[in-house]
Amino acid sequence: MSTKVSDHVLERLRAWGVDQVFGYPGDGINGLLAAWGRAEDKPRFIQSRHEEMSAFEAVGYAKFSGRLGVCAATSGPGAIHLLNGLYDAKLDHVPVLAIVGQTDRTAMGGSYQQEVDLHTLYKDVASEFVETVTVPEQLPNVLDRAIRTAYARRCPTALIIPGDVQELDYSPPTHAFKMVPSSLGASEWTATPSDDAVRRAADVLNAGDKVAILIGQGAAGAVAEVREVAELLGAGVAKALLGKDVLSDELPYVTGPIGLLGSRPSYELMRDCDTLLTIGSSFPYTQFMPEFGKARAVQIDLDPHMIGMRYPYEVNLVGDAKATLQRLIPLLKTDRGDREWQDTVRANVRRWHETMERRAGLAADPINPEYVARALDPLLPDNTILTSDSGSVANWYARHITMRPGMRGSLSGTLATMGPGVPYAIGAKFAHPDRPVVALVGDGAMQMNGLAEMITAAKYRDRWSDPRLVVAVWNNQDLNQVTWEMRAMEGAPSFLPSQQIPDVQYAAFARTLGLEGIRVEKPDAVEAGWRAALEADRPCVIEFLTDPAVPPIPPHASWEQMQSAATAILKGDADRGSMVKQGLKAKVQEFLPGRSKQ
Repeated sequence: MSTKVSDHVLERLRAWGVDQVFGYPGDGINGLLAAWGRAEDKPRFIQSRHEEMSAFEAVGYAKFSGRLGVCAATSGPGAIHLLNGLYDAKLDHVPVLAIVGQTDRTAMGGSYQQEVDLHTLYKDVASEFVETVTVPEQLPNVLDRAIRTAYARRCPTALIIPGDVQELDYSPPTHAFKMVPSSLGASEWTATPSDDAVRRAADVLNAGDKVAILIGQGAAGAVAEVREVAELLGAGVAKALLGKDVLSDELPYVTGPIGLLGSRPSYELMRDCDTLLTIGSSFPYTQFMPEFGKARAVQIDLDPHMIGMRYPYEVNLVGDAKATLQRLIPLLKTDRGDREWQDTVRANVRRWHETMERRAGLAADPINPEYVARALDPLLPDNTILTSDSGSVANWYARHITMRPGMRGSLSGTLATMGPGVPYAIGAKFAHPDRPVVALVGDGAMQMNGLAEMITAAKYRDRWSDPRLVVAVWNNQDLNQVTWEMRAMEGAPSFLPSQQIPDVQYAAFARTLGLEGIRVEKPDAVEAGWRAALEADRPCVIEFLTDPAVPPIPPHASWEQMQSAATAILKGDADRGSMVKQGLKAKVQEFLPGRSKQ
């Protein structure tokens, strides 16, 4: 039997070490599906319930494995469905390859059924590399380039293969004019800045008395170096949410997340510092960084296209975080004298932890959503992988989950789209089938697509050596983050037709799939519920009936914002009584004296 183009695509993916492809079938990729049958499902075809979920699963797999995520879909509608997940990969800088079908070449341009101009459609999301295969000799070059580009640029790329091309006999490029051969593999490489630039950066950092460090996911390979720099400089370290799992929250000078979902000590760190070092982060909210002109600043980033953004940095170092810090460390002063600044940072961190503990302990109706996350925190195994969805649940993930060495966590950091929590978790289970995975999701995201993807979890659960996949749902029957944004930013009451959502029996639905389902309705059952979920011998959905009136108060929450919320009350917010009570109770915790006197 001759080798078809579709056979060669799968063969080349295997040669690149691709173990699975997340996809959904359709006639636009029938040739590829037939090739999968001939290849005995190698790489494995992982069937989601929707192409968008395939893309999210590929992103989750790539985020937690460090390897290429691959997704596949049919032409027209399937290819369109991939887009949201691919944009998530683009904005969070994740290597993903999309392989999509197209109508036969003979029908292209004829307004044929399901024909979409996919090259134009994908030109933005896969701007670094998108190509349509029209003859067999284009392979393997375009496939190799798509994979290399995805890795090198940390981005999504796309390969469009018309249906009739998939079924052509494969013939490799020859040693001839206008033929483009290719080869497998690429060596590891490291980018580093010039010696002069590193010296100038050291001069800026050595001159600072109150140094703040901001890290993102780009610092993930430089944990030891970040710790050494922080200790040499007597600095505090704040984390962008995509960098939450980079450095342990148990370190006393780690102030935790920054931004609207951030912590008070991170806000104070940036407000009061005189020097800023940003490592591997493109955190966009300038208002949470030092006032312009108040602090000197240095940035380290691997991507020259992203350097020098967000803040008026004095020195911009283009290079790998680990390699750059290793060259910077010998130039930093070791005799900085007193540690008054870092002592202040440590005290602020201790006070914040006490504040969050008090806030989680406040009574609510029926359950305080902060307490749900707080109760989970000490129960998490050290090798847990956590995913968080967007919405108010991301606040509780950011503020109450203590990242320890060995733990991983992520969310849709830049696109901040609803819906990736559960498919990320499924992608993580395929990346690490021997590790427990916990997804933290709101009821809105669960209704949007999480329920359907529990079917995927049920389908593939036997492939995971560790059966623990816990999906926790904050059930408050409200699209809570937007509700609070309307109150705080617009001074507008909750608009119930847009914000109120149905009460769904999430745990009962899980049980219909043969999964574990736990429903927690009272505060005194929260901890036991978590323990049961984490000990389950199969994937588990645990839902908590939480109070939508508990506010996700920003770390810099001002009385002006509280006045905006008050305006919403006066305009007739449906939840005004509970909102006043819970908002004031939560805010006042910041002003109570801490147990620590240091």
